[in-house]
Amino acid sequence: MKLKTLTTAILLLLPTAGAFAAALDRSGQSISAFLQPDNYFEAGISVLDPNVSGKTTTALGGQSTDDMAGDYYFPTAALKIQATDQISVGLLYDQPFGADAEYTKTAAFTNTTGNTAVDVDTQNLSLILGFQPTENWNLYGGAVYQTVKGNVALRGAAYSVLGGVSALGYKGYDANIKETDGYGWLAGVAYQIPDIALKASLTYRSEIDHDVKIKESVLSPTQMGLANAALAGAFNQLNPNGYTDVESTITTPQSVNLDLQSGIMADTVAFANLRWVNWKDFSIRPNNFGQFSKAATAASGAKGFDLVAYEDDQISATVGVGRKFNELWAGNVSLGWDSGAGDPVTTLGPTEGYWNVGLGLQYSPTPATFIAGGVKYFMLGDAKAQSGAQFGTDAYVAEFEDNDAWAYGLKIGYKF
Repeated sequence: MKLKTLTTAILLLLPTAGAFAAALDRSGQSISAFLQPDNYFEAGISVLDPNVSGKTTTALGGQSTDDMAGDYYFPTAALKIQATDQISVGLLYDQPFGADAEYTKTAAFTNTTGNTAVDVDTQNLSLILGFQPTENWNLYGGAVYQTVKGNVALRGAAYSVLGGVSALGYKGYDANIKETDGYGWLAGVAYQIPDIALKASLTYRSEIDHDVKIKESVLSPTQMGLANAALAGAFNQLNPNGYTDVESTITTPQSVNLDLQSGIMADTVAFANLRWVNWKDFSIRPNNFGQFSKAATAASGAKGFDLVAYEDDQISATVGVGRKFNELWAGNVSLGWDSGAGDPVTTLGPTEGYWNVGLGLQYSPTPATFIAGGVKYFMLGDAKAQSGAQFGTDAYVAEFEDNDAWAYGLKIGYKF
């Protein structure tokens, strides 16, 4: 069986593996490049073209939102050096989490000052050290350096207290998250039998705390038209100049990846990936946003609400088959599923999971080099979108159905 040469090929054909996952998940944080034999380098890029639109509730006019999801791309790169027979070192770069969306239609999400929008970017650099006590086992771990930055704007009637009821003349809320960094760690174990292309790995990544400076801006109580004197007083105390720059904490979630592959016949390998991300414990509540939300909900006995939060953890899975056609060409087909992170879900990312199908093709002009491409079609899960003030209830402001996305990826690699 010509399976040994396939151990470097299968997951490399899937550069779009995590392009549209639940919550803010993007790259999928694969460790596969570090587990390649000998010395290895790869670089890739994935591009996502989503189409996400919905309809507001009858109370908000029953209007179409049009497409609110922005196209985006993210690069990846990895270098792995087999320093000795038993020691390997790797450096992996990816952009694990992010968001890009803007509502450009309907009074529920827009007003004369602008649109509801979100733009979040993260970057990861993982330095990994591996120890191989035998040919079959690999124990690895390392440090993770991560940066995060973003912008959020809430406009329109959908956000009531902190988004802008047009009749009250309230213009909206803005948050600018200055780029900051944080540190975490990863650890894992891998087992392989190269002669039958068997490989299994389990990787844990820790959560990462970011002490971020968030520039918050909300207009004055007079401009908001607040009739409640206590609420107006609380606003003046928290935000006397309509602008603050206060430190808050954002914690990106912990995750676990399980990767499996095995030869099933000559030149053919089956593979699977399972990923868990702890979104249930993730939330963003900027300092003044949180305090003002407490004041706004005090009469009902509530303790405020988050800018962004999720009800459930994410579980995603991919299964597929890869085949080497000849010395130059290999390809695969895959099927993927994602649970989503709850429904109803935030208006800044109104889908609940997906199903996808993917195709990958790899061309190897020499035994040491390759170029791989992939395409995936995503059938996005229907979801009800709610504002932060509605989190934890069944209330929602819009419903999103029958949406989809296309993802494209390109990767080059060099084995040396």
